[in-house]
Amino acid sequence: MHETHTFAITADHPCLPGHFPGRPVVPGVVVLDEVLSGWQALHPSSTVSEITVAKFHRPLGPGEQVCVSYIPAGETVKFECRVGDERVASGRLRARPA
Repeated sequence: MHETHTFAITADHPCLPGHFPGRPVVPGVVVLDEVLSGWQALHPSSTVSEITVAKFHRPLGPGEQVCVSYIPAGETVKFECRVGDERVASGRLRARPA
């Protein structure tokens, strides 16, 4: 089963000032927060206990439309964040029904 969630971080998001002046980059923690929020929206009764693996493949800029794909595999869920054909982040989280 393959599910998706999309998001974009706007240029006025409070995480961006100072990160980095002249070339804003969305912090990885904000990307991961969106990954978790998307999973929780799709599975409201699920509990995420940890992110077991997270890799960042390229910087994410404000306004870029990200598509997160989730592939459940038992107690873990693989995720991949893409902007078009480019992979931004990927990893695995541990989730279980509440």
